[in-house]
Amino acid sequence: MSSLNADQIAEWNGALGQRWADLQREIDGIALPFGEAALKLAAPQAGEQAIDVGCGCGGTSIELARRVGETGRVLGVDVSHPMLAVARARAGLAGWANLEFREADASEAALPGDTDLLFSRFGVMFFGQPVPAFRHLRRSMRSRGRCVFVCWRAPRDNSWAMTPLVAARKAMGITPAPADPNAPGPFAFADDERLRVILSDAGFENIDVLRFDAPVLLGDTPRSAAENAARLGPSARLVRDVGIENLPVIVDAVERALKPLAAPDGQVSLNGSTWIVAASNP
Repeated sequence: MSSLNADQIAEWNGALGQRWADLQREIDGIALPFGEAALKLAAPQAGEQAIDVGCGCGGTSIELARRVGETGRVLGVDVSHPMLAVARARAGLAGWANLEFREADASEAALPGDTDLLFSRFGVMFFGQPVPAFRHLRRSMRSRGRCVFVCWRAPRDNSWAMTPLVAARKAMGITPAPADPNAPGPFAFADDERLRVILSDAGFENIDVLRFDAPVLLGDTPRSAAENAARLGPSARLVRDVGIENLPVIVDAVERALKPLAAPDGQVSLNGSTWIVAASNP
């Protein structure tokens, strides 16, 4: 069983993974309020053992290490070599000896036992077989261990991602084909009822799914917001699909769509909508 198909693993170890590594600051800026809300609910305690699933460039792993302290341990797991290189460099600068990173597929890799906290910030939506994946992760947890993660809600509730994408598609004359909403990807866990079933079938209990929304700052001006949207999120994928030569047309179209939404000072902030999910191991 593999949580990510070969194409996806190759992507996160190719141009996509390198781009996310290069844009670590910008991506962390988008994800920060959602990760902080999930960490607040997770409430890591001094001395606890934690696993950060899909840790990416390591921001949440470093914060977990700070909160569990010298007597605790944190393992960050991700499939992306470029992003883990950034994570290890950041952790080295932070000086946390209680933190390590492992390049592996968390849905099938050997993991430490007796884990107190299984945590993830936008790292669990890419499992090809989510029930077996979560069942495997649960086996690493101690009895009454906590699982807390944050994932995106439906695209229609995430205007930070969809407003630029709709404008970009229109500029390219693209009408998207209907997509499988449950396919691995950023919005795979948008259906909260499906999410509850997945976790229940994987053996978790005390499942709670809470909505958390926060503004996502795309840029200080409509132009910079359009340029950022073309580098991050669904619009960036469209740029790759249609060819970089179409980037100027796409950025112009996205800028026009964002101008009416800008604040008086020019900043463009659009809504980000997530589920913060908590569950426990029996």
